[in-house]
Parts: sequence; structure tokens; C-alpha cells
Amino acid sequence: MSDSPRQGWRPAFRAWRAHRPFWGGLLLTLGGGWILLTEKASLKVIMHVGMQGVAGYLLPTVMVLCGLLTLFSPAQRLFYSIIGVLCSLGSWLTSNLGGFFVGLALGAVGSCLIFGWLPDQEPRVSRRKRKKEARATEAVQA
Repeated sequence: MSDSPRQGWRPAFRAWRAHRPFWGGLLLTLGGGWILLTEKASLKVIMHVGMQGVAGYLLPTVMVLCGLLTLFSPAQRLFYSIIGVLCSLGSWLTSNLGGFFVGLALGAVGSCLIFGWLPDQEPRVSRRKRKKEARATEAVQA
């Protein structure tokens, strides 16, 4: 049963994930979703409060959008990460202390991961592998 359809999507998903800041986009999206879930005010209350109430829903919605746009359009990642971190920090004031700190932390960490992601960077090599390669080259030279 080696020809199952489940094995076909794993390498494709891994390749898709490797060409974008996947974990940062996912964390930013989850942070905005968490803040939206912790909002408990109804629409009538929000309209009565005014812009402060609307901003409580607007900022986490923008966070979710920035996270999803980062996943599907990684070329604009710097813009999305800056908007994402600003919305995360703004949610401190507008959305129950940033979703009781959880959404704020997820959004800020996700935005930092997005900002720091480099698309053309070589994969890192562990110290053990470097030492092993150095010993192998020394043995060949000797």
C-alpha cells in the first residue's frame, strides 16, 4: 500500500512550507484568532461603545488577515509582519489585554518570525555534522 494518496501530499506540503515563513504566519493567525475568540461583547454593545469597540474586533481581524496573506503571498512578508506586530501591540489596549496576553504573545512572536525569515538562506548544519565533515577532510588530507 505504498501508493496511498496520503504520501503524495506530504512532500508537496513540505516543499510548499519551505518557501514561506510558515510558523510565523501560523502563529500570527492563531494570535488574531485567539483574540477574536476572547471578545465577548455583542454587536449592540460594540456599536454603543463606538470606535474603541470596533477597534477591538478590527485589530485581531487584521492580524488574521496578515497571517494568512503571509502564508499565501510571502513576497510581501515584511509589510505584513510590521502591520501584524503593530496590531498585536494595539490589541493590548483594545481587546482584553491582547486576548489575556496569549494572543498578544502569539502575534508578536509570529510577526518577529515572519520579519526574520530569509527565503534564500542555506539550511543550517549542526555542530556534530560540521565536526564530522572536518574530521573526514582531515583524514583525506593526511
